[in-house]
Amino acid sequence: MRVAVILGIAIATVVGLEGYTPKPSPAIQLQDGTVYFASPPRLVGASTTYNEVYIWGATYYFTLSLPENAGEPLQRVTINQREGVDYIRFNLKDSYAFEGTRSHEGQKLGLKDATSDRKTQTTSLTFDPPIAPGRTITIALQPRQNPSVSGVYLFGVTAFPPGEKSHGQFLGFGRLTFYSHGHSIFSPFGW
Repeated sequence: MRVAVILGIAIATVVGLEGYTPKPSPAIQLQDGTVYFASPPRLVGASTTYNEVYIWGATYYFTLSLPENAGEPLQRVTINQREGVDYIRFNLKDSYAFEGTRSHEGQKLGLKDATSDRKTQTTSLTFDPPIAPGRTITIALQPRQNPSVSGVYLFGVTAFPPGEKSHGQFLGFGRLTFYSHGHSIFSPFGW
């Protein structure tokens, strides 16, 4: 009898949740004014159009998903090269962001600012307007040239909500691997 009552309560609870719609989570703000995402964005993946060393005209894609319950829009993203022999420099004026993924490119997103700091090997992109929760976006960075040395290159991706005191949430590493495909490591011409 007791098992039947417990089972009946469990079924009633599940049936009662059927029409439940989750509400957006409010952002988290500390007393000092620092703003956090309630639920941070997620790094979905990173890829490149060309993975051969020395190649010109490649594009590196970093796809992020901002959950419905993020609590805050996405204002800024930093991409920091953490591993790789060559420092990869980007043509920021040719780089852009859009809604969707590399294979399903949607509407272009406004970028207020795009900067690069060679000393810290960090590229920073600020969205204008900020990206609303519940969207998937892709950042398309165009390197001046693929690295000259093959190997694994890791890029740390960090997301920031709006505000003067916003806390950056590290989302993980985008991993790109470059191959020599017959090039000598001593010469860009394969000699």
